[in-house]
Amino acid sequence: MTVTALSAGLVALGGGGAFAAQPESSYRAKPMPAQVAAPYFEAWTGESPAALAAASGNKYLTMAFLQTDAANSCTAYWNGQTTQPIGKATFGDDIAKIQARGGNVIPSFGGYSADTTGTELADSCTSVDAIAKVYESLVTTYGVSRIDLDIEADSINNSAGIDRRNKAIAKVQHWAERTGRSVQFSYTLPTTNTGLAPSGVALLRNAVDNGARVDVVNIMTFDYWDGATHDMAADTETAAAGLHDQLAALYPRKSPAKLWHMIGVTEMPGIDDFGPEETFTTQDAVTVEKWAVAKGISTLSFWALQRDNGGCVGTAGANSCSGIAQDTWYFSHTFEPFTRGVRFSG
Repeated sequence: MTVTALSAGLVALGGGGAFAAQPESSYRAKPMPAQVAAPYFEAWTGESPAALAAASGNKYLTMAFLQTDAANSCTAYWNGQTTQPIGKATFGDDIAKIQARGGNVIPSFGGYSADTTGTELADSCTSVDAIAKVYESLVTTYGVSRIDLDIEADSINNSAGIDRRNKAIAKVQHWAERTGRSVQFSYTLPTTNTGLAPSGVALLRNAVDNGARVDVVNIMTFDYWDGATHDMAADTETAAAGLHDQLAALYPRKSPAKLWHMIGVTEMPGIDDFGPEETFTTQDAVTVEKWAVAKGISTLSFWALQRDNGGCVGTAGANSCSGIAQDTWYFSHTFEPFTRGVRFSG
């Protein structure tokens, strides 16, 4: 996902600074629900995530993006803006309001813009310890229990960055165990309609080799860029089935149910940036939500909350509307019932 054509825009889905410790959050993060709907929130727009979550009926949001302000830095900022550091003054009140309603946010690193400018944290920073400290700071500052890593474009082929990132994940997981915290990591990756490309599989193989637990592999089931006309719901199912088989090879001891529960999907409601050939309809949303429940996947998302309205019918890849005729918050209302707190035991 990107912060370029969608103010940003989406494609294929938005030097050594010191880390400043943040005060401990008074909110002790709860584990994420076994199944969760968590649409992306475009954090650069100036809107309130708490207000839009309340208006749309979403308890959980994925907030995009965190990145460094320049290559070679180890300091992450919201939207790569030095005026928006990781701290209570940046989104702290909004996140606390969402948590008070029984939900939470999932901070997301990367996105197409960061992944093509050397400002994705693990591409930018060469210190595994410093990367891990940034991840930990989100947990202690905001009381979150999942961190998302949107890795695509140049970043998905940056072997050094991939190795550093996975080593940092493993460090954070050991830290969480020592301190009694619940911290999950999701990888958001581009996909074909039959599963991950070899680069995505290699990234996950490196995680296995580094002892980094990947809790969710969230595939971007849009922007296939293959020139074909797509049945977006059907292609979501085939992409996830292909991923399931790829995960089975990486995690041979996991049951089929546990492999399905590692999978997340992110849709782009309406007309994505490729054009009308890739249109995710309101009926597609119903189909995918029912399929997601039946398969027992972990996470259902879409890009992005600000697009969940019918204000620009016929427009592809718009920043603030879906490009199709729809009720406001239709996709939120269709996906939100997917959230279930029942403990997974597959």
